[in-house]
Parts: sequence; C-alpha cells; structure tokens
Amino acid sequence: MTNTPRILAVASAVPPFLLDQDDVARRISLALGPRSPEIVRLLPMFGNTGIGRRYSCVPIEWYERTHDWPERNRIYLDSALDLLEKATRSALERAGRHAEEIGAIVVVSTTGIATPSLDALLMERMGLRRTVKRLPIFGLGCAGGTIGLARAATVAASEPGELVLFLVVELCALSFRRDDFTKSNIVATALFGDGAAAALLSCAHDGPAVVAGGEYTWPSSLDVMGWDVTGEGLKAIFSRDIPNLVTTHLHDIAVSFLAERNLTLDDVDRFVCHPGGAKVIDALESAYRLEPGTLTESRDVLHEYGNMSAATVMFVLERTMTNGAPPWKRALVSALGPGFTAGFTLLER
Repeated sequence: MTNTPRILAVASAVPPFLLDQDDVARRISLALGPRSPEIVRLLPMFGNTGIGRRYSCVPIEWYERTHDWPERNRIYLDSALDLLEKATRSALERAGRHAEEIGAIVVVSTTGIATPSLDALLMERMGLRRTVKRLPIFGLGCAGGTIGLARAATVAASEPGELVLFLVVELCALSFRRDDFTKSNIVATALFGDGAAAALLSCAHDGPAVVAGGEYTWPSSLDVMGWDVTGEGLKAIFSRDIPNLVTTHLHDIAVSFLAERNLTLDDVDRFVCHPGGAKVIDALESAYRLEPGTLTESRDVLHEYGNMSAATVMFVLERTMTNGAPPWKRALVSALGPGFTAGFTLLER
C-alpha cells in the first residue's frame, strides 16, 4: 500500500426544483423592474451568463417573498443534508464501497451555518462509524471544491488504510434578496444555483492520483469576492474586475505551481475549471493559453447547473472522469474564491 491518495469515484446531486433562466429573467423583470431602473438596465445579463437552467432547494415562488436569516439557514440545514446523503450514496455505489467503510469526512460549505457540523449530522443520519474523523471547512467560497479536494487527499495520505469521503454542498440561490437592487445581488441572481458533490479517496485502490495541491492568495484582495451578513442573510460581494484578474494574473501563478513540480502548462492534458461565469471561462482559456472553446465541460456544467460555488468544479471533475474522451494523463483542477485565492489540485492517471 502506498500513501498516494486516489479518487475512487465522484458523484453529484441537485435539489428538485428546476429554474429556467428565461423564466427567472421574466419574473425579475415583472417583480423588480417597475421598482428600479437599474434592474431593467441589468436584465440582459441573464441572457449573457451562458446558463440555461439551474436547480433550487425551494420552488421559485419562495423567492417572491422576503425571508430572514434564521429561515434561510433552517432550509439550508435540511436541504444540504438531503443532498449530501444522496451524493454520498451515489459515490459509494459507483465505487462499490459501503458506508461503514468511511473513516474520515471532509466537508466544504460556505452558504450556511451548521453546528453540529454537516459531517456530524450526516454521520447520525447514515449510521456511520462512531470513530470517523471529521473536518468541516467554511469560508473558501468558489475555491472550496478544489482546495477541499486537496485537503481530503492530505487526510487520505495520512491514513493510508482509510476511505475518505470528501463532500461539498452550496445552496447559493438561497441568498437572493428581493429588496436589494444592487448589481452584486442581480449578478448573484443571474448566476447562482444549488448543488452538492461527493468524492471517495483512498490510497489502496485504483483511480486518478492526487499528486499535489496548492493555492495562492493575492495581497490587498479581500474585497474581490465574499459575503456580507445581514438580518436577511448572506449578501454577495463581487468585483467587476474578476475576469480581468484571471486574464492578467492567473497564468503566472499556475505556471509557478506547476514549475515546483517540474511541469509546464504543456504537460497538462485536461483543465478542470470552476466556471464562475461565461466571461470567467473565456478568461481562464486565455490564462491557460488554450484555444477558445476548449473548456467544454466547464461550459456545459455552467449551462446546465449555473454557478454552484464550490460544488461546481466537482461537477466538472465528475464529467472529466466519466466521459472518457479525449483521454488524459494529467489534469489540473482549479478554482478561484474569496481571499482572493486561486486553488489548484493536480491529478495523474
């Protein structure tokens, strides 16, 4: 047995309520347009996101009323646990493993508060071993899927005989604020969806090896992305400069990360990227020196599910591992989140 962690399976899960992008734009226009000229000006954004549909843990009518933070968090707890159980059972089935084999859980989520944490709640619901090691991670935002996967790999490497469950769940759509006419709220409304993913890692079985993880946090960048917490819940913070930051700064950071492993961008066969939005995907292709249109899996996930924050890159990874074409030997998983931070995880077959 080696101490190289490998990904046995990845599985995703979405809640039951489908949000059609055109319907969302129409409802926003009817409900908020008469109250704000700014909303009318921003409506074309819904058609420019690259999103066709998304999923929500509440029906679309829920968004027509105001809701306070305690109500939103109660919904978060119930829905997040349902999705995590669904994703976990799917991953176990794909890997041919059993719940009682899980020895450690790493959970990433930044769209709600859970104490006891989601991993403890899942242990109780699924009857997992009482000795499971737990690591809940909060605050990584969109970078959480990539950085969390690397953290789970570190846990697996330290416990070579254990089966490690990595989980990520984000219910971003719950953050919609009906009486907030700021651009950040409308951007979030146009982009965000809900979803969860699970991955199983072990040093004792076959699968893509997690050979390295890393991150870089830019100085003086705390205001680029994040949440404000108010009485109505979480309020999105977005900088309009995110695509430009990716285009102008990510390339050198990625090159440095790879150079530490004696690799270059040319040594990477597949780029598994968090699709923050259509413009961000374009910026990623520029930063990685890829031909326009290369990041097809990222675009497809964005179109079908929207931006699910940290969960989204795991949806892209699931497709990368299961679609089989084109074949790849080395993949770079990447995402950007609050900090402002770039996270990387390097996989090899």
